[in-house]
Amino acid sequence: MLGQMMQMPLTIGSLIDHAARFHSAGQIVSVETMGGVEHSTWGQVGANARRLASALRKLGMEQGARCGTIAWNNRRHLEIYFGVAGGGFVCHTINPRMGPEQMVYVINHAEDQVLFIDQTFVPAAGKLAPALKHCKHIVMMGPRDEAAAEQVPNLMFFDELLETGDASEPWPEFDENSASSLCYTSGTTGDPKGVLYSHRSTVLHTLAGNQPDGLNISATDTVLPVVPMFHVNAWGVPYIAAMSGCKLVLPGPNLDGVSLVNLIDETETTLALGVPTIWMGLLAALEETGSKMPSLTRTVVGGSALPPSMIPKFAAYGVDLVHAWGMTETSPLGSVNQLLQRHMALSAEEQAEIRLGQGRAPYGVDLRILDEAGNVLPHDGEAQGDLQIRGPWIVETYFGKETTALTDDGWFDTGDVATIDGEGFMVIRDRSKDIIKSGGEWISTVTLENIAISHPAIANAAAIAALHTKWDERPVIVAIKSGEVSEEELLAFYKGKVESWQIPDRVIFVDALPIGATGKVQKNLLRDEFGKVLLEA
Repeated sequence: MLGQMMQMPLTIGSLIDHAARFHSAGQIVSVETMGGVEHSTWGQVGANARRLASALRKLGMEQGARCGTIAWNNRRHLEIYFGVAGGGFVCHTINPRMGPEQMVYVINHAEDQVLFIDQTFVPAAGKLAPALKHCKHIVMMGPRDEAAAEQVPNLMFFDELLETGDASEPWPEFDENSASSLCYTSGTTGDPKGVLYSHRSTVLHTLAGNQPDGLNISATDTVLPVVPMFHVNAWGVPYIAAMSGCKLVLPGPNLDGVSLVNLIDETETTLALGVPTIWMGLLAALEETGSKMPSLTRTVVGGSALPPSMIPKFAAYGVDLVHAWGMTETSPLGSVNQLLQRHMALSAEEQAEIRLGQGRAPYGVDLRILDEAGNVLPHDGEAQGDLQIRGPWIVETYFGKETTALTDDGWFDTGDVATIDGEGFMVIRDRSKDIIKSGGEWISTVTLENIAISHPAIANAAAIAALHTKWDERPVIVAIKSGEVSEEELLAFYKGKVESWQIPDRVIFVDALPIGATGKVQKNLLRDEFGKVLLEA
């Protein structure tokens, strides 16, 4: 043998160990669930993570045991992220916005043995407890609370549980391909599906996701993940934050615009991450409060398509808006839109046009598009097809399923329709289930929504396919007003912006759009309500 390098497993425990060892004084700011702000450090979080792992072992938890969480973004949730996974268990983050039936389903399907809950969810846990088949312990994330104890039989308390653990206990040894965390899809059609991440896939996602053309977080940053920790591991930000040692701000349950503006200003946040609906509220709050957010330099937008009007609005505050794309099945990073060197010579308007797309795949991920016959399409920026992805942090098999989730040649079909150009810049044109097929021609709901949202009197909008006797489907806009505008005026606003046959047939004004558990508009509910509106005329 000519030589060999050290063999060290890629584990989540190594991430928090790095943060605790080399960034021990790095700040963690946590907005508490019941009010108030708590200040901690990476050193303290690391010690508590080890205490938690030790305490769970004393409860009899064996390697691979699933531990559920129903919680907001806060310090204790961060300690659970690292303590559960580092201890060889599986951290199953549960979306609290699920309905009770779906919540019981995912807890039982995951066979969660421990359930960690924020105080907000104590009443819900008391009602759910009798239906949980495998849960041995329910732990409220806080100190002892006698009122809470009366609502949930045998309720345990996180702070007391930590006291039973030993911070000096080493992490157990296990294979890096062991499971680390579990997230379920939103389940808008059928039961939610579980995606099981490994230590190896998570660490690789962390390394690739924080490249200069990725999230590019350093120890000098103050990072605010507004994306919930119950959704795709908060886009991997907690792991990247530990690796980089940045100051981490956890916003708790209050994600309204004014609360976020105040938190950004108070903590001098430099980078924030969230979905478009969150940033719409933030922009409205900036006008209301008069804040200029002087510390914020970047924001990452994902989860759904970015309205073009948002880029110049953020630019007016000196904030660089970065578009990204991914999904539960992709851990979630699939692409990030960072400009190339040659783009630096372009005008701000030309750069903004490029930024509207979802960007390029990082190292480790490959993307392709296929037509309806399954033929691979060229990356010319024009051909439009079904988007597929592969890589070391992409799902292969859903949790508890024996059949593969991949195509015969090993790719995952995302359900998105996209174009990819010669430099790898990808643009999501629509979800395959949302795109409108009118008279055999495709109409992008994303394009129609972006136009509507750019109107000064529209706060938010969704485009749906409505049944039509002649054309099979025609576009209808469902919109929320922020000022005075009529249906005729909004339809006229489309002229010259899309082909005449793509202009919607109707506009329906509503007081609110149905927002799902992950912050996206639930178009399936809008189709159920308004999908036959053109047949009724």
